Amino acid sequence: MQIELEKVSKSWGEVQAVDQVSFTAAAGELMVVLGPSGCGKSTVLRLIAGLETVSAGAIRIEDKDVTGLPPAKRNLSMVFQSYALFPHLSVAENIVFGLKVRKLKAAERQRRLERAVELLGLQGLLLRKPAELSGGQRQRVALGRAIVSEAPVCLMDEPLSNLDAKLRHEMRREIRTLQQRLRITMIYVTHDQVEAMTMADKIALLNAGHVEQFAPPEELYARPATIFAAGFIGTPPMNLLPLDNADVLRWARANLAGSLPQGVLEGLILGVRPEKISLADAGLAADVLSLEYLGADSLVACRIGAYELIVRQSGRVKLAAGDRIHITWPKAESHFFEARSGRRHAG
Repeated sequence: MQIELEKVSKSWGEVQAVDQVSFTAAAGELMVVLGPSGCGKSTVLRLIAGLETVSAGAIRIEDKDVTGLPPAKRNLSMVFQSYALFPHLSVAENIVFGLKVRKLKAAERQRRLERAVELLGLQGLLLRKPAELSGGQRQRVALGRAIVSEAPVCLMDEPLSNLDAKLRHEMRREIRTLQQRLRITMIYVTHDQVEAMTMADKIALLNAGHVEQFAPPEELYARPATIFAAGFIGTPPMNLLPLDNADVLRWARANLAGSLPQGVLEGLILGVRPEKISLADAGLAADVLSLEYLGADSLVACRIGAYELIVRQSGRVKLAAGDRIHITWPKAESHFFEARSGRRHAG
């Protein structure tokens, strides 16, 4: 089922939590709502679920306006960050609890339970209580409860934030595989850009309640629409150097001819990904501040005038703090943003 938000806003008094958010999740897509803490992403999810009332705008599911409908009438399931399992019920009882409330027949409940158990690998755990499960197993039970509802839409609110790094990696893959097998529409909220980039068909990047950019992961990385998007996406994020800096401006004019925007360059921000920068015998001069060796690659923090940037290089780099280096990058890897508006420069 397709989910569409049209200029949806939510305010509490003078506090504007969500500001004219618009996006469409096509049927069968996994769409991620990404952003920092407090940006309004969980509120967007609660508005879609009907757990909060919309102040302005419209929400449509499969072309049906559900803006004023209660949660039970929206034909969707939800997985919470806290798992929300009943501690006194077994795994099996937790999974089918909602079906019992809806008074589905026992045979139908059993059929759905068996399907969920098979999909999630919960065999042998059905009689256990939540306290006897690991974090990953509890998350699978919460997913099982969503699966047995057989709703065509599933909403997930930071479901992996309580897990360690290894489990998060495993569960990302499992959730994505499950979503594709069931062919459900999923809206997944997270602050973790790795989750967003590895799982999503499309990403709605939120900042202070509004959408900074709505695009597939590869477009967010390759053509960030704003300074915020450039600085949020990427590990490490994009380096941003003001062209008001005389050294940067002089080097840019000498080395990026043909890719520079037309007109006055002062007031623009030059962006470049750390992994696109190379060390060179000649180029833009920089002073090394520190190094981080990560095994597969190294992060070199350096300074150009008053501004810092990160260079990502493969393997171990034999440099030390205080060294003078020269850096360069292909012209096509340069991005330009307007400092005043924060938007990508159109030139």
